[in-house]
Amino acid sequence: MHPGAHSGVELPAPTRAAALARIAAIDPDRYARTRNHLHGAVSGLSPYLTHGLVSLPEVLAGVRARHAIGDQHKFVFELGWRAYFRHVWSHRADGIFTSLHPGPLPDEAYACALPPDLAAGRTGVPAIDRAVHALLTTGTLHNHARMWLASYTVHLRKVHWRTGADWMVAHLLDGDLASNHLSWQWVAGTASHKPYLFNADNVARFAPADWHSPGSVLDAGYEAMERRARTRATFDGLDGHDGRDGHDPRCCDRNAERVEEPALYEAPPAWLAAVPPDPADVRGCDAWLVHPWALGDVPSDLPAGTRVLGVCVSEFHRAWPWSARRWSFVGARMAALAPVRWAGTVDAIATALATARSVQTLDDPHLSPWLRQWARVRAAPALFPEVDRRCDSFSKWWSIVRGPA
Repeated sequence: MHPGAHSGVELPAPTRAAALARIAAIDPDRYARTRNHLHGAVSGLSPYLTHGLVSLPEVLAGVRARHAIGDQHKFVFELGWRAYFRHVWSHRADGIFTSLHPGPLPDEAYACALPPDLAAGRTGVPAIDRAVHALLTTGTLHNHARMWLASYTVHLRKVHWRTGADWMVAHLLDGDLASNHLSWQWVAGTASHKPYLFNADNVARFAPADWHSPGSVLDAGYEAMERRARTRATFDGLDGHDGRDGHDPRCCDRNAERVEEPALYEAPPAWLAAVPPDPADVRGCDAWLVHPWALGDVPSDLPAGTRVLGVCVSEFHRAWPWSARRWSFVGARMAALAPVRWAGTVDAIATALATARSVQTLDDPHLSPWLRQWARVRAAPALFPEVDRRCDSFSKWWSIVRGPA
């Protein structure tokens, strides 16, 4: 049985057919009207896009086959954010893991560990606790809830954005380092002109009733929230604020159910039957590498007899371990594509691949430095033209790739 099967939460099917069905079901106008609501018409495509089962051009083509939408439609705009974050990553490289510019407070003003009550979903603030529960029990979380959770973590609990970003991406089924970490920076105000703030009224507008947080630390105006973001004091939603700043701890649920943080794994699960890299698997052959971000169909134009190999890179997963749920999603698709799966170090994979006649794969920035050592990489399908100069704002990038609205 695949890991994650005991969680009680059904995973999205890790198949191209499931992804294409989701594309066919998209109503772009309803998406534009309701996407900010937690029960809105979101696409559910992000795990499939992150792991390469489908591409941005495929998504837009599939939607346009059923709906007439122009380049400035909100749906296209949101696809642009994913591409823009990749643009920033391509220019900043590992710089996306440090603050791009100063935020409301110096980096040293923020803690480097999550408070235990926050990590367990027991802050007493319903919107936050439900977001944590959803993240840790399903591996998915609506984008608006991600922003609320990040804003609370950074601006009220004074936890450094990098700590929060690393924690969240470890548990997300769709965790993309560029989208995740740059979104946290945008919320923190280190990649944007001002920090992203929210309050109880915002939650009440977009979330169901059990998320509403009246009387909590969130029940304040935006001027108060701005002041809190710019002071070193913490606002935890439980104690230390007896009615001041609009906070009434009596409204908070001090007995919120604790959620256990799922274990994280640095290696593929045993059921995937990944083996150490073996030169005999590819000696004298043409090879196509299937990696966790290239889980689309194997190209039809490969040389006859090409060996299809799955690869899991030890160095990456030691740095960024995954939940069993994510390993299950990725592993099931990899096993369906690749008869042989390798798990090993960069050097061990390089040594084994050196015996192949040719090696090809699909590029992805999560593994680019290594893929380019081992193989001839094909560029991932792009929806937007490449912008050579670095754009430090989405609006500037968007005006180049799509023109003014």
